[in-house]
Amino acid sequence: MLLRMFTTAALLLAAASAAAAQNANSSQTTAPAAGRAPATRRAPAVAPAGAQEAAPAASQTPATRGRRTGAASATSAANTAAVRDAFDTLIDGIRRADAGAVMGVYWNSPRLLLFNNNGTVTRGWEQVRSNRESLYARVKDVKLDVRDVNVQLLGPTAAVVSCLWEQSQTADGQPERATGRLTLVFQKVGAKWSAVHAHTSPDRPDPSRLLPSERTGDPEAGPTRPPARP
Repeated sequence: MLLRMFTTAALLLAAASAAAAQNANSSQTTAPAAGRAPATRRAPAVAPAGAQEAAPAASQTPATRGRRTGAASATSAANTAAVRDAFDTLIDGIRRADAGAVMGVYWNSPRLLLFNNNGTVTRGWEQVRSNRESLYARVKDVKLDVRDVNVQLLGPTAAVVSCLWEQSQTADGQPERATGRLTLVFQKVGAKWSAVHAHTSPDRPDPSRLLPSERTGDPEAGPTRPPARP
């Protein structure tokens, strides 16, 4: 009787151990951890090809590039018009022999530099103003015509204006007339375009002031030599 009880108990214990082992194996191989998908079902972490390029490409659409180009063109046109207005103000001041109007266009700085039509050089705003006031006190009936005016922007804050000019006036009671070329360098100082340099030269300079090789021929075509004597 006692032997039968021990045998039964051993059989029950063995069955219980086998069941526990089966449950443990099932937990390790089939049951996923809480909140996590099985390793074989995990979605790829790498984004699809082209996903990273999508956002930058959207900012470079033709419409965006068109808006930027249009804004740049509008700014350039506005700057060109402003420079031309400053140039016209200068020319009008010369016609009226108005030193205040003329000097309002020039850069108010000791570094203002003018190369004058007579070959001299004037430096500094104060000296230019003094020379203009002295000159305009002696002249009247000023007529100044400009042609072939060209405005060339060098950037958002710099520009060059060139033209041909013809001027007549009465100075100290005597009539005068001259023609020449003018180049002005403008710079945007703050919100204002100012002439920082001017270079005026006669279109037909005195031959004695030229190099011998430049005294004959068309300057645009290069010097020419006179025909040889027979």
